[in-house]
Amino acid sequence: MKRSLLGFLLVLLLALPASAQDHLATALTGLGDGFGQTAEAVERLGALGDPRAIPLLRALQDGTLRRTPAGTVLLPDDTDAMTGAKADAAGAEGVRINNRVRQVLRGALGRLQLVSPDAVERLAAAEAVFRTPGLENVPLLQAALARETVPRIRAQLELALAASQLRADDPAGKRDAIARLGTAATTEARALLIEARIVNPELATAINVSIAAIEQRLQLRRIAETLFQGLSLGSVLLLAALGLAVTFGVMGVINMAHGEFVMLGAYATFMVQELCRGIPWLAPWALPLAVPAAFLLTAAAGALLERGLIRHLYGRPLETLLMTFGVGMILQQAVRLAFGAQNREVISPAWMQGTLLLPGGIAVTQNRLWIIVFGIAVLLVVVAAIRFTRFGLEMRAVVQNRRIAATMGIRTGRVDAMTFAFGSGLAGLAGVALSQIDNVSPNLGTGYIIDSFMVVVFGGVGSLAGTLVGALTLGVVNKMLEPYAGAVLAKVFVLVAIMLFIQRRPRGLFALKGRAAES
Repeated sequence: MKRSLLGFLLVLLLALPASAQDHLATALTGLGDGFGQTAEAVERLGALGDPRAIPLLRALQDGTLRRTPAGTVLLPDDTDAMTGAKADAAGAEGVRINNRVRQVLRGALGRLQLVSPDAVERLAAAEAVFRTPGLENVPLLQAALARETVPRIRAQLELALAASQLRADDPAGKRDAIARLGTAATTEARALLIEARIVNPELATAINVSIAAIEQRLQLRRIAETLFQGLSLGSVLLLAALGLAVTFGVMGVINMAHGEFVMLGAYATFMVQELCRGIPWLAPWALPLAVPAAFLLTAAAGALLERGLIRHLYGRPLETLLMTFGVGMILQQAVRLAFGAQNREVISPAWMQGTLLLPGGIAVTQNRLWIIVFGIAVLLVVVAAIRFTRFGLEMRAVVQNRRIAATMGIRTGRVDAMTFAFGSGLAGLAGVALSQIDNVSPNLGTGYIIDSFMVVVFGGVGSLAGTLVGALTLGVVNKMLEPYAGAVLAKVFVLVAIMLFIQRRPRGLFALKGRAAES
């Protein structure tokens, strides 16, 4: 009895591979005989559920699958796609495909990869099946749903199942599929429903309800993404305007070279990256190292500018404006001579690259998300430096009453130089951030100088809280207006609104007393 049972199991084990091999051989029939026959063979391979079909279909998709005159299908390494053994490749020619075959290929590969152990691959497979719906997908999707435990993949599988059931003849099943597609916030689901409305006019009411729900969710997503873009722009303006909040808001110096200090910070980032590129273990730390380097470089340039020129022009705002404008032109030309006029590339580290998908399908770019975090961190450091350090105490004392501060032993000239250097260093930090989202060129800071002044004036001269509120407000309003008015008109509208606002509140949102306010 035991021998007979053992013999039966042996026969069964030998028979299973042969059966699977027969199925694969049947599915391969017609592959390479023509585009129509190839598409049909791909459909059969996708429905087969045999893992050996995955490398075969990938090779076909890549254009590396070949077929011999005898009909043997060869993988790129000259192995027989059916047996896995080495085969004679003499006279083999590539199997050609067209757009129809490519579309069928995407769906077939998607169906086969639904059972992959890799979660990323399963998600991609579910998305591929969603884009190529068909009744033949329903059993595979139901089986995949029964095994799936990852919520995001389950949601995508349910949408793919609904898209495939939309092709069924059962009205109740169609209505259920229409309702489930209505919970998706994707343009693909809306396109499927619009197509279904043409084919199923009797279900037009239910389809219209689902389409309206999708459009409402898409609108909310667009608003959320626009809000993020506004916050991102606001964080950039915050970084660019923080230095002005110190040099212009506190010291009363109209520094038209502030944009060039931003540009110097971006070039400092580029130079640090070039220095670290030849040291493999140091290369990932190029951006963090660029932060202190950019601050020190621009702070030193600011201190030289203040000690060499600006200190002779306090109380003469027009001469200061003209002089710093000239200094900015000199800095631009110097950078052109040193680095050339062409853009320089600054590569973002791996942790700043890519897109992050938030709940609700809201896509945010990671580099801009990190810039928002960086902007908030810099603002907190500036507040701490002004509120809790001796330098901050002396700076506030000089601003409130210069003569009394001098009689108390505070060296007002040194405080002026350190304050201007501090504001210039903050401009360099803005350049580090901008190097991750903009072209590093001699004109980098020019596009931000006017916006920075608007932020400081709107928020309140010398007020860090006003700078924060002003930067975020201008960033969000700009991005909200751009879809309707365009980028240029949006800036014009914002400028006109600020002019009208300043007529009502000349000192901005948060008015402070100080040298600039009293002048």
